[in-house]
Amino acid sequence: MRAGRMKPMLHDARNRLDLSQNERQILSLVRRRGPLPRAALAQATGLSPQAITNLTRKLIENGFLDSGAVVRGKVGQPSTPLSLAPEGALFLGLKLGRRLVELALVDFVGRIKVHRQELYGHPTPDGVMTFARHGIATILDSLSPSARIAGLGIATPFRLWDWGSEMAGWHDFDLAARLAEGLPFPVFLENDASTACAAELIFGRSVLPRDFVHLYIAHFAGGGVVLDGRLRIGPRRNAGALGSMPIPGGRQLLDVASVSTLEERLGRSLPPDDSGWQGPAEIEAQWIAESADALAFVALSATALLDIPAVVIDGAIPPATRRALADATRTAMARLPAAGIDRPQVTEGSLARSARILGAAALPLAHFFEPGGALA
Repeated sequence: MRAGRMKPMLHDARNRLDLSQNERQILSLVRRRGPLPRAALAQATGLSPQAITNLTRKLIENGFLDSGAVVRGKVGQPSTPLSLAPEGALFLGLKLGRRLVELALVDFVGRIKVHRQELYGHPTPDGVMTFARHGIATILDSLSPSARIAGLGIATPFRLWDWGSEMAGWHDFDLAARLAEGLPFPVFLENDASTACAAELIFGRSVLPRDFVHLYIAHFAGGGVVLDGRLRIGPRRNAGALGSMPIPGGRQLLDVASVSTLEERLGRSLPPDDSGWQGPAEIEAQWIAESADALAFVALSATALLDIPAVVIDGAIPPATRRALADATRTAMARLPAAGIDRPQVTEGSLARSARILGAAALPLAHFFEPGGALA
């Protein structure tokens, strides 16, 4: 990395990312609802029109908001919708998976501008560090000196050493601290299932309530919990570990509703994209049916505990498989007793395979731009 270019970016980022809670609230509203005129922002925030004018002027001057074309012809004064400026800030995301590591540069509106990936038999600390350092240096070297990098987020399964003896090198290896060495911006790390949930919360295209449970089906099933519009990670950073939830039969959700279970039945590994999933339809149908029973049990249990109105099902699976899984979960939930509680709405997630890498990039975004930091 060229240190001479990094120092101005770091100085600039620190001075211009210290936003007030009101400024964060405005940006969050525009992010979730799309372009909004000042009058709508005043109504949504409860702030005075003058306060909104002053705050949005500052956000425009600092490069976080763009003014759209004036809208005329409606009742009242003409209005100017405000939208997020795509280059307002940039975020790096690193996703560590069972067979694939990914690095992405994401802009302020959640678009992936650069994406790199590398396949491996299993991840090693040295291999991941080499991939990440080289990729970050290459990305930073391609940016203009005025580019504003807010930080690097890392999405990784916790307790990697539990995957087998070949993963022992991850025990006591602090990936975030090692990658932070020499970087001019902060590094954040969270569980990959939690980051998938964060991505749906911040970048997702679905209209969701302020409280929901997110179930993400990948090599292993996992989950996340959103309460009062914020991702909850818990005191041990394991809140929403729905893959570990016990289900009938003395098993856990991850024993059933995981891609690894489908692979065992197929007798082969499935590729890290949506190609090559073709196989015996009856095997996938049986896996979907059993997974749906387990997901319905977990979803209803979470509802009994948290009183959530919605459950989101997403994953690193083809859209048709996700759709069938959501439909089967609705059917399975209807068969379960629910006296005393309301069954939650089951909806499909909107980000699929990109959820975890976008969620990694969302960690620094949440820290600097979401009200309260978004994580709790």
